[in-house]
Amino acid sequence: MKLTWYGHSAFRVEAGDAKILIDPFLSGNPAWEGGWEGPAEGVTHVLLTHGHNDHVGDALAILKKTGAMLVANAEISDYFSGKGVENVNPANHGGTVECGGFTSTLVNAVHSSAMTLEDGSAVYLGNPAGLVLHFPGDKTLYHMGDTDVFSDMALINELHDPKIGLVPVGDRFTMGGAVAALACRRFFDFEAIVPCHYATFGLLDETAEKFVAGMEGSGANILVPEKGKSVQL
Repeated sequence: MKLTWYGHSAFRVEAGDAKILIDPFLSGNPAWEGGWEGPAEGVTHVLLTHGHNDHVGDALAILKKTGAMLVANAEISDYFSGKGVENVNPANHGGTVECGGFTSTLVNAVHSSAMTLEDGSAVYLGNPAGLVLHFPGDKTLYHMGDTDVFSDMALINELHDPKIGLVPVGDRFTMGGAVAALACRRFFDFEAIVPCHYATFGLLDETAEKFVAGMEGSGANILVPEKGKSVQL
């Protein structure tokens, strides 16, 4: 499996024939100046954890350009269908959907979800989620989305046994680094963890240092990759 981080919560995951973008906040992302065209090259799937603008990002443009499959909750799926996206695979919490080469399960996240429109109004886009991706013959990946710690993370681990964690650590709008480290140590047995959702805006923590310090001695491989540089997992 190959993983590329583009800052904030935007990732590209390549496993088998699947080339997946998760939360593709790219062209408006202060932490990424490369636009969306490169990260979207050959993409087969776009997965969205929730409807906030800094996670939906360039999804509409990418979906229309590539014909990739959208995997998201029912409200986000309906919204994009109304914008002319045809390849839509809706789900909701607890549901597992076949995506062609992998499955995606929506799990809980403690957050909110709405898209702010150009006129300043907001459209409700369902409840926020985390995404658990199962790949045949490869490790299971859990993108937590935007969330605080919650005790039912133990059930997510029991049901899915994820080995790769993409974990928000930036504080204010999600867990901070120390709390995220507690969540990972108490509820999961990750082999590799990539912290995210930090250093994007001035309101967020500028580094992942609190998380890295909190995970010291855990045995997990903590990866803080350079933006746009792929790592093999």
